[in-house]
Amino acid sequence: MAATQRIVIENAAIATVDAKDTEYTSGHVVVADNVIESVGAGKAPEGLADVVRRIDATGHLVTPGLVNTHHHFYQWITRGLATDHNLFDWLVALYPTWARIDERMTYAAAQGSLGMLARGGVTTAMDHHYVFPKGSGDLSGSIIRAASEMGVRFTLARGSMDRSEKDGGLPPDFAVETLQGALAATEETVAQHHDASFGAMTQIAVAPCSPFSVSTELLREGAELARRLGVRLHTHGSETVEEEKFCHELFGMGPTDYFESTGWLGEDVWMAHCVHMNDSDIDAFARTKTGVAHCPSSNARLGAGIARVPDMLAAGVPVGLGVDGTASNESGELHTELRNALLINRLGAHREAALNARQALRLGTFGGAQVLGRAREIGSLEEGKLADLVLWKLDTLAHASIADPVTALVFGAAAPVTASFVNGRQVVEDGRLLHVDEDAIARSTRDEAQRLARIAAGG
Repeated sequence: MAATQRIVIENAAIATVDAKDTEYTSGHVVVADNVIESVGAGKAPEGLADVVRRIDATGHLVTPGLVNTHHHFYQWITRGLATDHNLFDWLVALYPTWARIDERMTYAAAQGSLGMLARGGVTTAMDHHYVFPKGSGDLSGSIIRAASEMGVRFTLARGSMDRSEKDGGLPPDFAVETLQGALAATEETVAQHHDASFGAMTQIAVAPCSPFSVSTELLREGAELARRLGVRLHTHGSETVEEEKFCHELFGMGPTDYFESTGWLGEDVWMAHCVHMNDSDIDAFARTKTGVAHCPSSNARLGAGIARVPDMLAAGVPVGLGVDGTASNESGELHTELRNALLINRLGAHREAALNARQALRLGTFGGAQVLGRAREIGSLEEGKLADLVLWKLDTLAHASIADPVTALVFGAAAPVTASFVNGRQVVEDGRLLHVDEDAIARSTRDEAQRLARIAAGG
């Protein structure tokens, strides 16, 4: 056995986000290989062996790595389009372009999306990919490859659509899969890529897209497939008033009741958005421990509304944060969602009491870990958990006059990331990605965006 290698971080403010919200004004974290060996006040213990690196983190806040719970990476190459549309009009405008993506485009878009996430402190990412045009190549494999090269922990929610325009859905007919084709391809993706072990870098979820783009059969059989394979379930739910109306017209019930009727509530399920939830809906999510991916910037961009996050948290619903696809949140950064979640929720019924800085940080860390089913492994800085952590620089002009570091991180400008570690391996240094060429990614995403635009225009 190789000797344990230790990294010692000292002189940092630390927000552990553990069950007691333990914080240290000046403390240490010791990483042994890929796990946290100790975290506490003051200097690290004396006499540690095999220390390969010591970091003086004066002027920094150390937190758990951020956890992104909802995204669509492929949209990186269709940013800045349909900027004044609601959800349904936006989808109708963009589906014909999205239905022409291929493996090269998907890989470049995943690199761009992952790069922005990682640079901004995300250590666990997820992608809900549901567009699989015929003959487009190995899209799932290309996304997983991009995450592996970036060095981030990753969940691919293998999506699907089988309800097209001819069936009363929104996607064009050529953009969907068959019911059996979608189920078979999803099962194959799980078999090839899902790792159920502690510390896994890649996991797969079963993820039919939404009530208005998949059949009842795909939802029901997708849930059965996920539970047979022992993986999690993900979809969109209750995002807009139009979706609520759609579900009542088509199924005779609202989205939450429809999901429950198809087996889609449970502690192995998380849904994106959940903006239009009544008290009964929230109670159902709390009773079943169904999780929510809250995407405040995307909901604002599309005019979808304000999710009742304070009420969900009070009821015991697991809630994490999501960027959502970058065609509806062009910045593609999760650390800005800490601030936006707090501010936008304060526009709701609870006003200034809606969320505070520490609740926002918990949403972006431990809440996300809960939603992805990985709270035993990540989401807080505790002995024995995986070494996914971020050093935020808070001693510059942007933050230095804010005494409380958590307030500085959440209320202040987006803080620079001095270092980010995933599984004990550094992936970001001084705001730059360490394992990929950012400039090359920028060029390839621009080129693939232009190529997709030409193809969509018939050129």
